[in-house]
Amino acid sequence: LPHVESGTLTLVGATTENPSFELNGALLSRVRVFVLQPIPAAAIRLVLLRALSDGERGLGNRGLTVEDAALDLIASESDGDARRALTVLEAAAEHAVAGRIDVALAREAMQLRMARFDKRGEETYNMLSAFHKSLRGSDPQGALYWMARFVEGGGDPMVLCRRAIAMAAEDIGLADPAALPQAVAARDAYHTLGVPEGLLPLAQMVVYLATAPKSNRAKVALGAALKAAQETPTEGVPLHIRNAPTALMKELGYNAGYQYAHDSPDAYLPQEYLPDLLAGSVFYTPGPFGFEKEIAKRLARWNELKARGVETMGDETK
Repeated sequence: LPHVESGTLTLVGATTENPSFELNGALLSRVRVFVLQPIPAAAIRLVLLRALSDGERGLGNRGLTVEDAALDLIASESDGDARRALTVLEAAAEHAVAGRIDVALAREAMQLRMARFDKRGEETYNMLSAFHKSLRGSDPQGALYWMARFVEGGGDPMVLCRRAIAMAAEDIGLADPAALPQAVAARDAYHTLGVPEGLLPLAQMVVYLATAPKSNRAKVALGAALKAAQETPTEGVPLHIRNAPTALMKELGYNAGYQYAHDSPDAYLPQEYLPDLLAGSVFYTPGPFGFEKEIAKRLARWNELKARGVETMGDETK
């Protein structure tokens, strides 16, 4: 590193991986990173034309005639890779009859068009991110496309299943309680059927999750509860909701005053379940969509009953 800093040593490297993940942080902070983007089809077409006209380093001395549509096909389906485009052009030239390259010959020389994908690199996680964000953003078209791109590129559909299960809990939650079972069922169906039939329940799941009402309130509630737990790690369980399996525990007040919810016609009796320090805290607040609207009604009803219970206890005290 001192030699790099002083300028006595110059390092030039190329990688298809993300330097943020693959390079040592100390080295990365001392180099300039140039991101090479795919070459536009119009620019690749110019490269092909130069190769056809260059008799010394290209194919200019072969007397080739290339249809415009064939050039367009090679330029567009080389996916921004000039080297691949030149390889295809050269392969087509080797098989050209009377020096003519048409669309059919160009497509034959192109062979299989490889998907832009890597099973362990950045592109995998870019596609998974696009898949998840399409589901969260309620776009079934985008979600289906990125699912298909992932599968066509050789990705394991079970990875999509795991991401969908997480998304169902994180972004849909109780707005549609059927979303999580739908995702789990699709995973099990794919595991049973395999490819290609197993992709059908995955597609059904993708459309369901993308079009379901969305809520992250359960995720927010979890974060708030974890924060409270971290800040109050020694708070004891209130005596009235502790079990009392022994006589000594009963003498110590365990379970004293506990109210059994089913003794009420509403199956609800107001009592505190949080430690004294956290009494009255609210971690979960339902959202305005889907099933959470029903949850909001229930919570409002229970809050009303709780308020009445407090009033009654106040009257009894008087």
